[in-house]
Amino acid sequence: MRDLPSGGGFAAARSLRAYAGTAPLSWSSGTSHTVVHRKVCNRCLKRTTRQWAFAALTRSPGCRALYETRRNRVDGYAAALRHVGNKLCNDLYRCLTTGDLYREEIMFPNP
Repeated sequence: MRDLPSGGGFAAARSLRAYAGTAPLSWSSGTSHTVVHRKVCNRCLKRTTRQWAFAALTRSPGCRALYETRRNRVDGYAAALRHVGNKLCNDLYRCLTTGDLYREEIMFPNP
């Protein structure tokens, strides 16, 4: 088994989110601007991230608060869950680059 570079081989957290298929994809052309979800991604990682976000809703107060905030705005179920997945991917990247373990109080500083 080979050692991965810091960050798991990704240049930024944005790259990890794009690979997992949770980052939005924007199209701009002249006066139109559209934001859609990614269809080209690692499908296994996308399913895993979705399941991870879903499971975190019951165990993580910070994830639940973020999900409820997004749902109370205008997001539907899938968009709010994808937003939680994005937050989890960001923290996964931070953990990979710094070598730290996951800590709820770092990921969600405000209770």
